[in-house]
Amino acid sequence: MENLTILVVDDDPVIRRLLEQRLVKQHYQVAVAGDGVQAEALLQERPFDVVLTDLMMPGGVGGIEVLEIAKKLHPHSEVVLITAHSSVGTAVEAMKKGAADYLEKPINFDELFLRLDKIANLKTILRSAQDLEQAMTVTETAASQTIQDLEMAVSRKQQAIDAVEDLLSDRSLPEDERIYRALGILAESGH
Repeated sequence: MENLTILVVDDDPVIRRLLEQRLVKQHYQVAVAGDGVQAEALLQERPFDVVLTDLMMPGGVGGIEVLEIAKKLHPHSEVVLITAHSSVGTAVEAMKKGAADYLEKPINFDELFLRLDKIANLKTILRSAQDLEQAMTVTETAASQTIQDLEMAVSRKQQAIDAVEDLLSDRSLPEDERIYRALGILAESGH
């Protein structure tokens, strides 16, 4: 399983650096933003598998806005909010807006890594489902073409049988002539 790409958004440089170090140590690909505006700029550049954002940040772009921006630009990005205990109600509201999860401060890294593993597993399952859907589409297309080819072949054979039947029942021609022509029709139709 490939490592997730994670955008860490936090206005506290100590928390931001701690998150970055711990995530990199676990082999995640990490980018950091010091506020919502920087996060928006990074999200404009590329998608991230996970956006890990502080809920409460100064300025006009807080965690809820980062969530909305991430989901608008990259619907498959998962957003995990970091919140103080007093903001749990807000975090629950954010989950209704599409956040994947939330963590309370102080961050329990074992809990964070478990949630990231869950997200990675879900993304792997989703990718597998998409691969399966694509394979099914290819198979359906091939089956549809095969059925169409068979229907055309059956139609041609039926035309030949009908022609042979008409020819054999035509009493105006001698019997050996009818048989000779019928054999010719069958030979042309692939028999």
